[in-house]
Amino acid sequence: MAIRRILVANRGEIAIRIIRAANELDIATTAIYAPDDARSLHVARADAANALAGRGVAAYLDIAAVVAAARANKCDAVHPGY
Repeated sequence: MAIRRILVANRGEIAIRIIRAANELDIATTAIYAPDDARSLHVARADAANALAGRGVAAYLDIAAVVAAARANKCDAVHPGY
């Protein structure tokens, strides 16, 4: 089974690099973001974006919310960022 869409479970430069690599492989991307990161570049560069509850790093560490975002966006995989 080929991966068609991944959820990028990180932010900042790491997320941008993952999104760029996925684009080169024709894999669609979904970014997640805390409300205070809504205007971040990784959100703009992804094909889709999903807001999380919470603020800052804590929002990205809510595993249940990350999995829910992946399912809601029909992602085939989750990239943790490293």
